[in-house]
Amino acid sequence: MGRKRQRRDETTAGEPTSSGTGKRKGSRPKPAGVHEGTWQTDTGEVRLEADPYAPGSWTLYVNGVPSSHVDPEHPERLDFEYMRWMACVIRAGFDTTQRLRALHLGGGACSIARWIHWAYPDSRQVVVELDGRLTVLVREWFDLPSAPLLRIRPGDAGQVLPTLTEDTRDVIIRDVFAGDSTPETLTTESFHREAARVLAPGGLYLLNVGDRPDRSNTRREAQILRGIFPHVAAIADPAMLKGRRRGNVVLAASASELPLGAGLKRSLLADALPANVWGAQELTRFLG
Repeated sequence: MGRKRQRRDETTAGEPTSSGTGKRKGSRPKPAGVHEGTWQTDTGEVRLEADPYAPGSWTLYVNGVPSSHVDPEHPERLDFEYMRWMACVIRAGFDTTQRLRALHLGGGACSIARWIHWAYPDSRQVVVELDGRLTVLVREWFDLPSAPLLRIRPGDAGQVLPTLTEDTRDVIIRDVFAGDSTPETLTTESFHREAARVLAPGGLYLLNVGDRPDRSNTRREAQILRGIFPHVAAIADPAMLKGRRRGNVVLAASASELPLGAGLKRSLLADALPANVWGAQELTRFLG
């Protein structure tokens, strides 16, 4: 649950996969300064491992839990399925000529921030990461965009969000985990109302929800979001939506209509782990 990957297929987020997807052949030299090992940080320890399925790529573990996957030479490739689903929604909602203002609550190795920089090169992004030591290590390990394109701000997401100016972010992504669950303080109505306040008109709020087969976390947060945002949707693979396993659900919320049309659905079905979308009707049935 939380941030576990379901597959290790090579995937370009936001674009259909082809029959050639799979393990990459050959290898690339490791970036200077990057090596396997374990480091003590402000919140415990992090471990960096080379990905045997994707030479040249790295998996970051935070206190034993997979937190991020980075392919230094290919920021367009996202290994975690929920990140690819988020990328599909962003692609469907924003033209690539736009300069997005993105806020990431939870950073890890900044995988999806690197993807946004690749897909929307002139965007301005802020990553809020609780572990200050981790932010330093990630800057050392990987070629991250420098400020003002990407600023990494050490801090607690629940404390930082209320300090931000209203109507200033086009995309807010909440991807914060302590172990395999999101801290309760970041799942409350007051927290989500702060996100709604900071979102610009037409902005998109994306949440990674780790859940069990009973889908209790998804149900609770979706219910809260529907009391704040007029448009809410859930995205996950069919087994997860049917309550057959533990895994990740992406919740999307906005004051404007969400881009849930045929284009998004095709992109999600073409993913290495195909996903379905629950719009208003499906969520109403699910929530009873």
